[in-house]
Amino acid sequence: MKKILIIEDDPIVANVYRNKLAVDGYQTEVAADGETGLQAIETFQPQLIIVDLMLPTLSGVDVIRETRSMAAFAKTPIIVLSNTYLTNLVQEAWRAGASKCLSKTDCAPKDVIAAVRQLIGDSGAMPHATATQAAENATTQAAARDAEHQSELRKTFTENMAATLYSLRAAVQALVKAGDEIAKLKQVHELYRQVHALNGNASVAGFGLISHMASALEAMLKEIYEKSKNINASTIRTAANAVDFLGFLFERGTITGHQDIPSSNILVVDDEVISRRAITYALDKAKLKSTALDNPLAALELITTTDFDLIFLDVDMPGMNGFELCTKVRALPQHKKTPIVFVTSLTDFDSRTNSTMAGGNDFIGKPFLFIELTVKSLIHVLRKKLTTPA
Repeated sequence: MKKILIIEDDPIVANVYRNKLAVDGYQTEVAADGETGLQAIETFQPQLIIVDLMLPTLSGVDVIRETRSMAAFAKTPIIVLSNTYLTNLVQEAWRAGASKCLSKTDCAPKDVIAAVRQLIGDSGAMPHATATQAAENATTQAAARDAEHQSELRKTFTENMAATLYSLRAAVQALVKAGDEIAKLKQVHELYRQVHALNGNASVAGFGLISHMASALEAMLKEIYEKSKNINASTIRTAANAVDFLGFLFERGTITGHQDIPSSNILVVDDEVISRRAITYALDKAKLKSTALDNPLAALELITTTDFDLIFLDVDMPGMNGFELCTKVRALPQHKKTPIVFVTSLTDFDSRTNSTMAGGNDFIGKPFLFIELTVKSLIHVLRKKLTTPA
């Protein structure tokens, strides 16, 4: 019987993978953090390791590096469970020696099992039948188990949604009220750990939209925790909006058939070339299609003839500022409810958000993080898609 070590700090996610692998005949052991995982590698002697990149204290990348430094495990297959929006971290994992990288958001437990079989083969626990009959029986039984298990996971996740949302909102309130930088950092970390758990739980339960949103927010919180100078009015507002939207998704994002990120058409209007490119890059990371213009008059002409799912407007532009353009856009029947996000300097952020919105829906402060704009975009695009009749 082949042995597999799972290094995962979320007990629910770890148990899901452990149970799935055990049913398939693999001997499994779970470690809740990187340091414990490294100790288990030497004592348990696994033929394959599954490791979450987002581990506390000792990261998944560190675990891979340490594992590869051990002569006995220099070539042991390592499957990485990653965050879709942390591409740099995934690249680090590849360089450290990962054998396969899977996105938590985009893979189900059965996909992990398939990757295990690809890397080390079947467990060897075959029923007493011909090879063909064994394969057919295993496939049928696995499908039935998957359906039953998935149903149980979805039921448990749904039953816990109210408590999860309450805890997330309490963490956001604590962050908003935190006084000094140390207190804010502590609350960001607390919110990050909760969102990390939500991402994993939503993924194994099959709630794709919730997992996508949690994954993007998790990546943003990780970045501002590691670079505390980015904990500001704009990022805190975005985090609070994202948690509110998760509450919306708990009601709408659990509907069957709404699990994929929908196609979108986004307009970016900004006269600064660097800012414009930064916005479109952030949208590309979320696989959101965009059109960028530097002239507000040309933008108004395009908006008149084109439907958009979201519009970003720079506030300070020559000829026509973002507020004026927004007012004209709102006069167009097809864009009365199109989400509009103003982009303004961080120094003006508080005064802007406290003043009239001129028909806009939201603000984001320059200089912004790529992942913050990604989170902001997902909130507005998904909300529009889920509330607009087909």
